[in-house]
Amino acid sequence: MNRLAGTTSPYLLQHADNPVDWWPWGPEAFEEAKRRDVPVLLSVGYSACHWCHVMAHESFEDEVTAALINERFVAVKVDREERPDVDAVYMEAVQAATGQGGWPMTVFLTPDAEPFYFGTYFPPEPRHGMPSFSDVLDGVSHAWTERRDEVGEVAGKIVKDLSARSLAFGGDGVPGEEELAQALLGLTREYDTTAGGFGGAPKFPPSMALEFLLRHHARTGSEGALQMAADTCEAMARGGIYDQLGGGFARYAVDREWVVPHFEKMLYDNALLCRVYTHLWRATGSGLARRVALETADFMVRELRTPEGGFASALDADSDDGTGRHVEGAYYVWTPAQLAAVLGEEDAGDAARYFGVTEDGTFEHGSSVLQLPQDAGVSDAERIASVRARLLAAREQRPRPGRDDKVVAAWNGLAVAALAEAGALFDRPDLVERATEAADLLVRLHLDEGARLTRTSKDGHAGGNAGVLEDYADVAEGFLALASVTGEGVWLEFAGFLLDVVLDQFTAEGGALYDTAHDAERLIRRPQDPTDNATPSGWTAAAGALLTYAAHTGSEAHRTAAERALGVVRALGPRAPRFIGWGLAVAEALLDGPREIAVVGAPDDEAFRALRRTALRAGTPGAVLATGLPGGEEFPLLRDRPLIDGRATAYVCRHFVCDAPTTDPEELSRKLAAH
Repeated sequence: MNRLAGTTSPYLLQHADNPVDWWPWGPEAFEEAKRRDVPVLLSVGYSACHWCHVMAHESFEDEVTAALINERFVAVKVDREERPDVDAVYMEAVQAATGQGGWPMTVFLTPDAEPFYFGTYFPPEPRHGMPSFSDVLDGVSHAWTERRDEVGEVAGKIVKDLSARSLAFGGDGVPGEEELAQALLGLTREYDTTAGGFGGAPKFPPSMALEFLLRHHARTGSEGALQMAADTCEAMARGGIYDQLGGGFARYAVDREWVVPHFEKMLYDNALLCRVYTHLWRATGSGLARRVALETADFMVRELRTPEGGFASALDADSDDGTGRHVEGAYYVWTPAQLAAVLGEEDAGDAARYFGVTEDGTFEHGSSVLQLPQDAGVSDAERIASVRARLLAAREQRPRPGRDDKVVAAWNGLAVAALAEAGALFDRPDLVERATEAADLLVRLHLDEGARLTRTSKDGHAGGNAGVLEDYADVAEGFLALASVTGEGVWLEFAGFLLDVVLDQFTAEGGALYDTAHDAERLIRRPQDPTDNATPSGWTAAAGALLTYAAHTGSEAHRTAAERALGVVRALGPRAPRFIGWGLAVAEALLDGPREIAVVGAPDDEAFRALRRTALRAGTPGAVLATGLPGGEEFPLLRDRPLIDGRATAYVCRHFVCDAPTTDPEELSRKLAAH
């Protein structure tokens, strides 16, 4: 056992038995490197990363390679999901130096944490133009001992270049109609009209861009924006990237047509896509959108929920194929013979046609990923339901993929928002309960008395890493969604605590935002990134939460902070819309609102519930909803809102101007539909 044995990260614990003498990230490791006068080997990955596992098996579990590492380096292992700040800083260096990045990330540092040599996966022998990992270790060690001055110059130049990249976007005006129209045009140009989505292979679910398209449609009535969103959602839902038996989405597809996924399932993808499909249903009434939203919500609850009430981070791509070998996708793929063994010949033939299972296979070794081909034809619904149930039951007997059980604050915030909205819109109070339980866990375990967040927990124990901007922003977003759905103002209050920390600890002069707090550990560069990655940028997610909170409370300070932060969207939206989708979605809310909706009445009154349902179904991007008893203290928007003629009443204000109150759901719907 090495020093990783005492950590809580499932990824680090996977390496606790390596012969490599790993250190966790911390000052002790760099002090040891100074004492020994050796460089630091920094290896960054995450639990569900397939190629991280491959490199571990090939190199870090190999006694000869480990001996070389231990002799010449101090080896530091980092879980990128626990320390996104460390990952972001060195990934930026890797991308600047090599033009690409990814995980596993391999970086060699001086004992002062300055990077001087970069890479990602290295094979055990030279292949595909890549040097072997042993050759890399030899080369770096030789450079350190024989060309130390050159190494120092390279490291110094890299740090200087990174330090000069600080962003000043913010405070230069908010994005307007012109910028959003240009962003829509840019997405249209990059749209894949054949397979949906944007760009080629590998193809990732464009969750943030889809949210922008749906909000743009809701605000402007643009049919083109809605069509791109709807067609992309249908293509993904029919593809192998979506689990046709158990629900939920894989991380990405390796092909342009969404057929073959990279099989790991991440909480953040499923939370974001559950919300997207819920919003698509709200816009169109699509039965497919409703089914996928609910199946994805049920997948999160069934397979990712932890005993403490939070949600685990991920399911691995790999699992035992039944022979003791860990193989990517083994849990999910089928051959015609496997279908027949479960279903019998007749049903197996129909299932093969329905799910696109062929003799040649769509994946490896004659196996197929289940999908729903467009030409599958209409099938008997009850029979297909029976086939799915039997296949799912048989799949449950296979060795399951590993689960990364750590609870990440930001991703749980996304899950809270998704489950709360899906539960409310689809009349699934159990989903709202699961969202509330996850929110309770975040308050109990991740939030201290000063409203500072801890990024992760595991098995009911808080981790040792401070929350970053996306944690504060996404948890606040989840709390705000929960407040609107439940009518419990305490969630608005908790969101306010978190957003006050954002204003105090993460905001730069001019309105730009940093990813780490002012009092966080100092790295070679303070990370700062307004563009989306796999999750919404913390910068623009914070702007969205600030904007919603301001609409609820009337706080000018929070609205001003949101507007100043959105200056970056004005600058980048027209040029790179695919990479700032969440910022564009927030900009839609800014242009549409604030729309302040207050519904007053008794919770058990059907007239009150009808008005509340209408408000939830509106889908206008700038809307916030407060519900409760007249004169209630839970929400500022309920103050001075009496019943009309003793009946449940809805109040709507937009752009700081109020309409006449109404007791009629149809009239409320008309008020909320106005562009």
